[in-house]
Formats: sequence, structure tokens, C-alpha cells
Amino acid sequence: MASTDPKGEYAALVRDAATGDRDAMERLLIRAQEVAYRFSLLVCGHPEDAEDVMQDALLKTYEHVSGIDDPTAFRTWLYATVRNACLMKRRRRVGEPAHFDPVEPVRIADPAPPADQQFMERWLGGRLRQALDRLPPAQRMIVVMREMEGLSTKDVAAITGLSEANVKQRLHRARLMLRRELDGR
Repeated sequence: MASTDPKGEYAALVRDAATGDRDAMERLLIRAQEVAYRFSLLVCGHPEDAEDVMQDALLKTYEHVSGIDDPTAFRTWLYATVRNACLMKRRRRVGEPAHFDPVEPVRIADPAPPADQQFMERWLGGRLRQALDRLPPAQRMIVVMREMEGLSTKDVAAITGLSEANVKQRLHRARLMLRRELDGR
């Protein structure tokens, strides 16, 4: 039975997929696809690049699943793979993209909340996405990994190549910028 802990869920799928379990591999790739695309869109900034990077990440997952030493660190490995692929794509482009497409949350079918709650969620979600879009890409990436994806500071540091202290400092600055953006309207 799958755990409610994302690390545990991924670890079980990685272990099973590494032994040749096709169903586990399929479930791992489906979960990784959602995470990889959402994160690659954020980091790459271009939907075409995000799609390419996601495909690369899925292929690397398929090819290297049996070589992952620590199955509990799969998400960190996946984020690092996506981040590195996006940086390579970005180096091929001249400068930063002029516009980043906002990251749309993935909706899972559930009973619809009341209309007033839906309105408030859309309004707040739109404001938050706009505020996130105004952050520098490096800070936005840290906020998303830490606050939205639930990665630890240690994992974010491993993915970004920064020290944990630097991640905490950048996260603090990003939170302050977000607070100013959200309070300023």
C-alpha cells in the first residue's frame, strides 16, 4: 500500500520499477511526468522547452531507474535532472525569456467547492501567480520547490548546488518580495 509520504511513494515505485515491474515503472513515469513538466515550465520558461525537458527526464528515469542508489532521493534526482536540462536549453538561447508562462496547478477531480470559495481561490491564485512571475527565476524556483513541492532545504540545496544557508537566505528574500507584491495591491 502506498504511503502518504511522497518520498515513500516514489521510493516504493523506484524500487519496484528497478526490479522490472512494468506497472510500477508506468506509475512512476506518470507521476514523474506531472512533476517534471510543472517544474520544467517554471525553470525553462518556454512551453516547447519544458515539453522537451520533461521528455528527456522521463527517458532518463526509464533508462537509469535501476541505478538510483537511494530511492528515497528520487524527487531530488528528478528535480536536478530537470534543472540541469533547462539550464542547458537556456544557454542555447540568447538571454532570459521575456515572459514566463504562469504555472497552472493540476486539478484533481473532487467535489466542487461553493461558488464563493471558487471565486476567492481563483482571485488569490491569480494574484499569487502574478507575484511569483515577478520574482527572479532563481528565487521563483526555490519558492516553488520549497513551498509548493514540499522539498526540504537540504534537497533544494542539493538540486540548486547552493549551500543550505544560501537557500534559506534566498527563500527569505523571495518571501519578502512576495509579501510586498501581495500587500501592494
